[in-house]
Amino acid sequence: MSHDGLGPRAVMRSVAFLTAGALAVSLLSACSAEDKAGKPLAAQDIAPAARAQITDGGTLRWAVDAVPETLNTFQADADATTTRVAQAVLPSMYRLDASGRPRLNPDFLESAKVVDTEPRQVVLYRLNQQAVWSDGREIGAADFAAQWRALSGKDSAYWTARNAGYDRIEKIERGANDLEVRVAFARPYADWQSLFSPLYPKEVMGTPDAFNDGARRKLKVTAGPFSLKQVDREKDRIRLTRNPRWWGRPAKLTEIVLTAVPRDERAGRLTEGDLDVAEIDPAAARSIDSAAGAAGPLSGPGAGRTAAKALRSWTVVDAGGSAEDRNVHARENLRRAVAAWEWRKRELRGYEVRKSLEPAYTQLALNGADGPLADERVRRAVARALDREELAKVVLKPLGLPAVPVGSHLALSGQEAYADNSGALGGQDTEEAQALLADAGWVPGGPVKKGEKGEKAAGSEGEKSDGGESDGEKKAGDGEKKADRDDKSEGGDKSEGGDDGTYIVGQDGKAPADHGRDHETHGRQLAQDGKQYLNRQGAPGAYAPRGTAAPAGAAREALAKDGKALTLRFVLPAGPGSESLRLVAGRITRMLDKVGIRTETTKVSDESYFKDHIASGEYDLALYSWPASAFPATDARPIYAKPVPGADGSLSVEQNYTRVGTDQVDQLFDQAVSTLDKEEGRSLIRKADARIWAAAGSIPLYQRPQLTAVRKNLVNIGAFGFQTPVYEDMGFLEKGAKVSVSPSQK
Repeated sequence: MSHDGLGPRAVMRSVAFLTAGALAVSLLSACSAEDKAGKPLAAQDIAPAARAQITDGGTLRWAVDAVPETLNTFQADADATTTRVAQAVLPSMYRLDASGRPRLNPDFLESAKVVDTEPRQVVLYRLNQQAVWSDGREIGAADFAAQWRALSGKDSAYWTARNAGYDRIEKIERGANDLEVRVAFARPYADWQSLFSPLYPKEVMGTPDAFNDGARRKLKVTAGPFSLKQVDREKDRIRLTRNPRWWGRPAKLTEIVLTAVPRDERAGRLTEGDLDVAEIDPAAARSIDSAAGAAGPLSGPGAGRTAAKALRSWTVVDAGGSAEDRNVHARENLRRAVAAWEWRKRELRGYEVRKSLEPAYTQLALNGADGPLADERVRRAVARALDREELAKVVLKPLGLPAVPVGSHLALSGQEAYADNSGALGGQDTEEAQALLADAGWVPGGPVKKGEKGEKAAGSEGEKSDGGESDGEKKAGDGEKKADRDDKSEGGDKSEGGDDGTYIVGQDGKAPADHGRDHETHGRQLAQDGKQYLNRQGAPGAYAPRGTAAPAGAAREALAKDGKALTLRFVLPAGPGSESLRLVAGRITRMLDKVGIRTETTKVSDESYFKDHIASGEYDLALYSWPASAFPATDARPIYAKPVPGADGSLSVEQNYTRVGTDQVDQLFDQAVSTLDKEEGRSLIRKADARIWAAAGSIPLYQRPQLTAVRKNLVNIGAFGFQTPVYEDMGFLEKGAKVSVSPSQK
């Protein structure tokens, strides 16, 4: 048996791609020239203000998940904070706009364009003549060449997380003068704009030792509106200060302090006034809106629960003593509770919640390596059983965010490559799902061998739920029932929503152990920004126990085949703060029940969820998220590439943790990354997406919500959505100045 937990027969099994005429027609029609990228579903919410309205100076205290293990974004253990530092202190040739599209960065480039295509592609960069490193040296061809050599993959002494794009470069040389850099490609590369963002100085990229160790804890040479002043691991903070050699618009802030604060502690730190900016969960968002007396989704029926909980925590009465004494204690505790709550409200009134949608989507992953889901008909039946609109509403409607299902695996609404290709698979259709299952041989009430309960749940350490409520899940089920009652009584979905707590591949920056793959790393990085999207652990709040049983009469009789019941292992991380994901998992379970598919849900620790279950293939169904990329031909290919069996019987899956892939999809990615015709490239990406939908290895559900608590007088910062933050424009509003009304306040 291979390290993926797959037998030799399963390793050699190819995943069939349907070629029926009707499906072929739908695939082509889904990618017609009439498709539009549209606009982002939610606008960014950053309280935009002109620089003239911003005071000069001040320190911004910004909560982050962790002080990173490395400051080199091209290493496997880089994380989101690594990227945040790099954006503020290093050059980027391109950055993303509010629609997730790459835009030339004029602080570093005057122009960049393809000047030759025959006999090879040549890109000419003209650098901003004022662009210099913090030591005074001009940014130039030597820095570009050093980064290419380090990331090309030709020298194994460099411990790199990826070499996509850099491996296609043939040579880099100085142009007509010191401000020109000529990059010649051995093979055409459509996503060339993804390269050199960020750009490190040759002092970092010049030698393996400098690359591997020199930039892990410090950056001696930088080139951005801010410089790296200090990495203080004892106090869990990073200090960024104004760069005195910065040639662009001067930074408004004097200093940015990035402080590691666990997400479950951020509400308290905001109350204490220790932070200015922090991404928060829905409960904290409701507290802020409630304190401000704001009307809206976040201050609805659930807003009072936080206050009630706070009051109860103060009004516990000692059972001893006389009745009069207990009454005195109760009145005193209530007085203290009210005073504490009023104090907390006063502190929170200085903040507001800025909200948008993250450039990431949550999916239901279906492991097609073996078991029932190795049959494409069963995977398609699971997909056709899902009401994706309902699942999006569960999470996004309570937050006042657009509850629109994601229609693409490879881009999000607003990005150039986006098109809704879900029609290649089809929408919710119970009868069609049942027909697919019947065609695959799964029949209602079929004989089941004595003692057979379906597939063994993934992992021995997980808590299991097999058709009922297991330890700690009854309350979750009660919450779902109450949400359902709210749906009926209020005419809408009033269940708690917000950050779904879904495991995001690459959020925490800790690499999983190598599971015998023959690739250098399991990591995935977005090409443009150098972010590491390799996962590691469950995101804070990633938790989803089994939902309650379907209402009486709603579930179909269980299906069976060859003496075995159709039961799928639903593996989920068990971290705290996952109300929304619990609801999503419960709704999915009930939807599958209606077509006769049973689930056995196992909750596992955040630490083991990815490396021991997703990466190793020990699951049937799972929920986790992928970030969107401006360069899907480069970044998405490893996620959907057809797994390759090795000589030793192991399976190299790259980042395709569903183990579902086709030759056609691989070919379309290869063509898309090699064409310099942008329209043709978009068409190829959309065709690839339609085929990924048809294979039904993963089902995109919804974009993740993005909630950020920000001091009211801070501007040009908040829920950025797609856009790369502009650090030099962040700051505190001048007294008396007014800003545009934010989307969340309209």
